[in-house]
Amino acid sequence: MLEYLLQKPTVEKEKYPLLVLLHGYGSNEQDLFSFASELPKDAYVLSLQAPHDLQYGSYAWYAIYFDAGPNKFSDIPQAIESRETIKSFVEEFCKNHPIDTKQITLIGFSQGAILSYALALSYPQTFPRIVALSGYCNPEMCVENYAHNDFTNLKVFTSHGTEDHVIPVEWARNTRDFLQNLSITCTYHEYPVGHGVAPQNFWDFRKWLG
Repeated sequence: MLEYLLQKPTVEKEKYPLLVLLHGYGSNEQDLFSFASELPKDAYVLSLQAPHDLQYGSYAWYAIYFDAGPNKFSDIPQAIESRETIKSFVEEFCKNHPIDTKQITLIGFSQGAILSYALALSYPQTFPRIVALSGYCNPEMCVENYAHNDFTNLKVFTSHGTEDHVIPVEWARNTRDFLQNLSITCTYHEYPVGHGVAPQNFWDFRKWLG
């Protein structure tokens, strides 16, 4: 069971879109939830907290290990476990709330964006739209034979800062090309910022959501 914050829609409808927020490494469920009041009022906004406690209010979806040099390595088994935990949590949430399951969008930052790619490529029917902010795609976190999935209805908004020193912008550009090679509809933006979400970045993906 994941900790979460929830903003309910203020518009009366029979079924509602669902926006699932996935924070980055070392943050918590309150981080991206700061966007919630500016997100569509006709949607449920669900902000999930990662399961691995780094202490002092910091959490991670999976561990990152650093060697003696400049390299860092993702714990792939932990990432896959979190991928499945998120999928199960969202499916259970949809059973208990009036969600239009064709309108589920993952909005992930950094490590949350990396997992958003893994979820969408693994289960495109469950997660038909993602907003991937300052992340990249790691195919090792996807299910086997993910490339054989039907991506016809999958839509991706991805963005990155050109001055990002945590995740190089080249990784985002490579991800854009990778998605296009899979014939996935991808909207790509770059902004002159570091590892963060510029105001224009927010308004661009907010417009894309609409």
